[in-house]
Amino acid sequence: MRPLLVLSMVAFLAGCGADGDPVPPEPAPEPGITISGSASIGVSSR
Repeated sequence: MRPLLVLSMVAFLAGCGADGDPVPPEPAPEPGITISGSASIGVSSR
């Protein structure tokens, strides 16, 4: 029973951030593709 208690405590400590404060991920680089345009539906007279 004691090994089970020790294993559960180790699992709890590993899951609760015992290794330090959380660190946010680095921001992703901006994509190099730009898409723009317009669309319309219906009758158009020009």
